[in-house]
Amino acid sequence: MSQIGAPRGRTCSRSPRSRTLRSVATLTSAVLAVTVLAGCSSGDEADEAPAAAQDNAPAARDKVADGGTLRWAVDTLPPTLNSFQADADGTTSRIAGAVLPSLYTLDARGRPQRNADYLESAQVVETEPKQVVLYKLNQQAVWSDGREIGAPDFVAQWRALSGRDTAYWTARNSGYERIEKIERGKNDLEVRVTFAKPYSDWKSLFTPLYPKQVMGAPNTFNDGARTTLKATAGPFLLKGIDRKSSTVTLTRNPRWWGQPAKLDSVVLTAVPRADRAAALAAGTLDLAEIDRSTAERIALALRDARAGRNGAEAALAHGPGSSITPSKALKSWALANGSDEEKAAEVQAARTKNQQAIAVYASAQDTLAKYVVRKSLEPAYTQLSLNGESGPLADERVRRAVARAINRQELAESVLKPLGLPARPPGSHLALAGQAAYADGSDALGSQDTEEARALLADAGWVPGGAVRKPADAGTKAGSEAERKAAEKANGTTADKAAGTEADASKEEATKAGTRQDGARKEAAQQEAAQAGGTTDAKKKESGDTASDEGLYIVGDDKPGERRTVPAPAAGAESATGILAPAPAAARQSAALLARAEALDTGTGSGARAALPVSGTDKGVAGAYAPRGTAAPVTAPDAAQALGKDGKALSLRFVLPSGPGSESLRAVGDRIVRMLDAVGIRTEVTKVSDESFFKDHIASGDYDLALYSWPASAFPATDARPIYAKPEPASDGSLLVEQNYSRVGTDRIDQLFDQAAGTLDEEEARELVRQADARIWAAAGSIPLYQRPQLVAAKAELVNAGAWGLAAPRYQDIGFKKAETSKGAERNSRTP
Repeated sequence: MSQIGAPRGRTCSRSPRSRTLRSVATLTSAVLAVTVLAGCSSGDEADEAPAAAQDNAPAARDKVADGGTLRWAVDTLPPTLNSFQADADGTTSRIAGAVLPSLYTLDARGRPQRNADYLESAQVVETEPKQVVLYKLNQQAVWSDGREIGAPDFVAQWRALSGRDTAYWTARNSGYERIEKIERGKNDLEVRVTFAKPYSDWKSLFTPLYPKQVMGAPNTFNDGARTTLKATAGPFLLKGIDRKSSTVTLTRNPRWWGQPAKLDSVVLTAVPRADRAAALAAGTLDLAEIDRSTAERIALALRDARAGRNGAEAALAHGPGSSITPSKALKSWALANGSDEEKAAEVQAARTKNQQAIAVYASAQDTLAKYVVRKSLEPAYTQLSLNGESGPLADERVRRAVARAINRQELAESVLKPLGLPARPPGSHLALAGQAAYADGSDALGSQDTEEARALLADAGWVPGGAVRKPADAGTKAGSEAERKAAEKANGTTADKAAGTEADASKEEATKAGTRQDGARKEAAQQEAAQAGGTTDAKKKESGDTASDEGLYIVGDDKPGERRTVPAPAAGAESATGILAPAPAAARQSAALLARAEALDTGTGSGARAALPVSGTDKGVAGAYAPRGTAAPVTAPDAAQALGKDGKALSLRFVLPSGPGSESLRAVGDRIVRMLDAVGIRTEVTKVSDESFFKDHIASGDYDLALYSWPASAFPATDARPIYAKPEPASDGSLLVEQNYSRVGTDRIDQLFDQAAGTLDEEEARELVRQADARIWAAAGSIPLYQRPQLVAAKAELVNAGAWGLAAPRYQDIGFKKAETSKGAERNSRTP
């Protein structure tokens, strides 16, 4: 799935971007919440409404003026115009949506709908012996050069994206490799696509559709389409890219056969998020996504305007002049006109500077009063990612403890409630409320519970005083091997290896569940023996109280990006598992979590505060920002009682972006630090630059905890699989993680995604996706926290544009509403 958590949430991107509900760029400053349902999936879930409605000032086309230019802010100029290249970003997708065919577009519930401008029909006409989809194209649909859109374009795009010709530099585009052949029907307007194996997400293909002039040869695909498009076929044309003015200009397409675009042109202007408040105040933009502080300032300007207060009065009420009291003003005047010439000059200069600031603020507020803030929830969610590759989080019990310590409702409220948006945490990794595949699967992990979190930590061997206990010398190798096997089992590295069929997989899962239940009974017996003073070192080895530190990354001990192996602890090291909570309770919970996920597989069961200010570096508390290598402070009254294991304190490295747009994200991180501290998990919060946050830390695995976002997809079986696919070892010893940056996965999750993508029964596909989500919850590699807010500043007269929510923009309907003259005649609200 670019990224729903950073400067407002760093967002990652799925590929291709056309499949996402709304394209979001990876690593752009643009980027850097649902009724709780039962764990089982019922028919009612598909009918749930989106968590927040779209807010885009809808208006009938006859109420929209013809003409005008829309000045629309984007994060950057597009690095490429080819949506299927790895560096395509949100601007690439915005341009493609306006100038290229989209066979399916997304409605307000995030569901793909046939686009009648291009398709008369598209349906599966055969399933045996192969799946065949027949596309019948709109007879009027033509490229800007006059050639009709047809079978040759489909063939060229398939060949470019199938992966068979490595001369094409493509990003991952699943689905095209499943196509066996494409044939012309009665004419070029009929296209028969035959699949080598069934593919449920066939509607995701050929959107956007590029002309054969782009897809037909590697050189035009790789280089030519980066800066220009030889032909387009949308309501707008690509007029040109001006890198000096940082603009992309789109103009109305005279060959467009559908309802004509209301606007004459759209100018996409690259404006960094930090500069948008100033650009809006200068009146140089008509539409721009904004942050919370800018939204609050616009709201204040509107309130002043409704109260009849102009900008100058507003400046004195709450702007630069608000601190000037009558007594201060009198004193300032006296000093400025006093006999002390040096002091008078100093005060006069200060008075002039203040008057200029008041004038600037007043003008800005008068301009900002012409905008409105349209708000909804983005089709993306911010998550807490837990890196399960090594260290304490390699143990699924520790990951679950972190998850159970987090109050997701509180975090959602801190971000969304001040904005007046629904503050309900997402219940799914794979769909958002309103989408057909949505079901709340969080019950597979459980809600916030401090005692359960402590019990899980104790069960994993992290106990008070463990930080000062040294591991015994004997039994190191045996203990390390036992723990390695336990960790492999927890992460699914040995599970389902031989599963070739659904029946085999189910059988192995049942066996695993029985094994865990047996383990729970064994641990219960061992706990009783321990309380009676009879626990032996051998029994401790059996219960797995000592975990291996193989591959543990010590922050600050190595160069960035390097890892070192430290000696494993002794197998017979002293433990105090039962201090915080009985181990059997935690073991029973672990078995219950698996049982809940299995129940979802088989259908037999069910399984208000404002954001706080960012911590400073001088606070001296857990979570305060510290440079790389700085030890996290001890918050317990007695360091000897801090949670630890075999002489090591339990401390996790929490990496956050440091950019000026990331204040809200860091505030969320600060809350998470305190929640973890409450269960004994210490954190070392490290700020890194926005430029290196994702590339050098998330993608490379140089973190324990991190906040970033994923956009939702209308095709989760295809788009979400690489995000949750089980990492595989490479020949050099590293892990091939695809987009699974938490590095947590299982064979069973992979199987469920594959089955969902390979069935043509839509309800079965949705059910399999829900089952996969339940297991993703149980694995606790990522914890969805809240759906991201979508705040858009728009000129008050702009209609059919704003916060679209789950829907895709309909570019030809965007425009400025008609205004009436004194005689009632209509005129344009805005001229070009």
